[in-house]
Amino acid sequence: MMFQGKAIKVSMDDTNIATVTLDLEGESVNKFNGLALKELSEVVAMLKTTDDLQGVVFASAKNVFVVGADITEFMSWFKLEDEDLTDKLREAHHIFKEISNLCCPTVAAINGIALGGGFELCLACDYRVMADSAKIGLPETQLGIYPGWGGTVRLPRLIGADNACEWICGGAQKRSEEALKDGAVDAVVPVEKVQESARHLIQQVQDGKLSYRSRRDVLRAPMQFSPIEKMMVFESVRGVVGAKAGKHYPAPMAAIKTMEKGISQDMDKAAETEIKGFVKLAKGTVAKSLVTLFLSDQVIKKTAGKYAKDATPVKQAAVLGAGIMGGGVAYQSASKGTPIIMKDIRPEALELGLSEANKLFNGQIERGRLTADKALKAMNGITPALSYGEFGHVDLVVEAVVENVKVKKAVLAETEQYITDTTILASNTSTISITELAKDLKRPENFCGMHFFNPVHRMPLVEVIRGAKTSDAAVAKTVSYAQAMGKTPIVVNDCPGFLVNRVLFPYFAGFSLMMKEGADFQQVDKTMEKFGWPMGPAYLLDVVGIDTAYHADRVMAEGYPDRMKHEGVNAVDRLYELERFGQKNSKGFYMYEPDRKGKPKKLFDPEINDILASTVDTKTELSDDDIIARMMIPLCIETARCLEENIVSSAAEADMGLIYGIGFPPYLGGALHYLDQMGLQAFCQLADNYSHLGKLYEPTARMREMATNNETYYGE
Repeated sequence: MMFQGKAIKVSMDDTNIATVTLDLEGESVNKFNGLALKELSEVVAMLKTTDDLQGVVFASAKNVFVVGADITEFMSWFKLEDEDLTDKLREAHHIFKEISNLCCPTVAAINGIALGGGFELCLACDYRVMADSAKIGLPETQLGIYPGWGGTVRLPRLIGADNACEWICGGAQKRSEEALKDGAVDAVVPVEKVQESARHLIQQVQDGKLSYRSRRDVLRAPMQFSPIEKMMVFESVRGVVGAKAGKHYPAPMAAIKTMEKGISQDMDKAAETEIKGFVKLAKGTVAKSLVTLFLSDQVIKKTAGKYAKDATPVKQAAVLGAGIMGGGVAYQSASKGTPIIMKDIRPEALELGLSEANKLFNGQIERGRLTADKALKAMNGITPALSYGEFGHVDLVVEAVVENVKVKKAVLAETEQYITDTTILASNTSTISITELAKDLKRPENFCGMHFFNPVHRMPLVEVIRGAKTSDAAVAKTVSYAQAMGKTPIVVNDCPGFLVNRVLFPYFAGFSLMMKEGADFQQVDKTMEKFGWPMGPAYLLDVVGIDTAYHADRVMAEGYPDRMKHEGVNAVDRLYELERFGQKNSKGFYMYEPDRKGKPKKLFDPEINDILASTVDTKTELSDDDIIARMMIPLCIETARCLEENIVSSAAEADMGLIYGIGFPPYLGGALHYLDQMGLQAFCQLADNYSHLGKLYEPTARMREMATNNETYYGE
């Protein structure tokens, strides 16, 4: 053994080919933390002075190559002064430059995931061999930065500027066939053949069939573009990326600017261009928000893992209610390998549920994500039923019937008679108290909430709600099932609306107050969409369903009368009276008609202002800043209340719930991170400007205390 560290080992065979094996101690994956970078620097220095070195293979002892930089350590880099961060980046660049300058051919043997800094190591090598099951990519723009260890310099030279812009700005993980087609790797082989193939490439160099030196000369030189060619490539890319990224996410456009400049420079100068742009992004608020979200996502997945580790897996599930939601739950369960019984009392409802699931499977086939055989096999995992005949073999039942407390109680009590003493009952209620629903059950310890979001197949979040008598075992099994379905579960305590809807309805209440003052809902929608929401509040209410919102609003008003109860008829009440239920019946705030793909297309209804005129008390002109403040203040205060009342156990879980559940703008990092960025003192002052609007706009005593003490929700 030439070198044996805690992250890297180096061995030499009898043909003088060195194998650098990445194997970070105490971790299930390889990542570049300070220790790994230090050892890599030492290894490269050693290889530079090794006599008669014929080749170097970079490999991994784990089932991934390198997942990237250690983000927890990387966050500390962002806090450095500009000069110190620049020095850190130069040190990493120097290591990879030294690899690219070794006196022999170098090959990356990519056996599994190679992302970020892990793929930048591969790019520093002369050749790359990739397992057919592996994935590679540079996902840094998803964290508000761009590749900072040579990715923007080497990738355009390797695969072309246009492809590199797509890889880096999109941040996607690339499969082996696409990587080979674009020229990012030289060979794709089965995983067990990766190192053998890497050695074969070195042998081809030794036999004179390949020249690593000429390849280096080409990749080190500035790229040759005429001014018109350069303009055509980058203007085209800028238009596409700019429209997709939007103004709130600067990293993709900054990456384009860096690559456009760097391709005309030599490698050293291009590296300095990359470093300068990286430092600017790393100091921005968007990078801080998106990295915080990444770390928060790790926290909630780790928390869910702790809940689920002792749970027995759900081998057979059932869903009660076969509408769009029931069909979505059935599809999601069956598509991830857990067979499910879909029960309803009406044959036509079962047909609707099966049709919904079938439509989703067909969509997967059309996109090339499933073969017809696999889709048919998964579809066969859904068993329609009009009775409880097979419920004695079910591990977990999801109740997804109408959002009515009496109906739900009756269905749950009936179901309990047909299941075993260990079967978990879970209600897909969006607002109704789990403790209340459990009152008539014989085994309330086996009952909890399992709140899916619509559409089930797209929305990643599942709220698992603990009632007053819910057992740890029930929570654990439900969390385990949510994970098996490919969802991100967050465990919350019981209250009307739980976490997401409890926070969402003050946001809607702020909107309703503006509507009573004669606000133009289209202006409100456009303002909030420009602010970063995927849709404005009127459009969102149409998507949720005006009828659903109306009934949920009654539950929330009863639960929190001091701030969520309203006098008189508001806009939602009026639309409900007229049975304008939104997208589900093609008229709400907007009108809807199918587009060419059959999806509802939003249109302005010229009658809507007359319809809502009776709900307007005054006519007030509102600026965009007023609209944003009046929408965001109630949402942020309610999120803080949920944390204070232990409805949710951490700021990370609260913020990820809003990101995943209602599309809170990710560039802001979640409601509590947004408060930290603004500063609670500034927020409380802003809220006080709207105190005349009532309790919705009144910060809690704890928020004011934190403001006085300069405390934050995330700490340092």
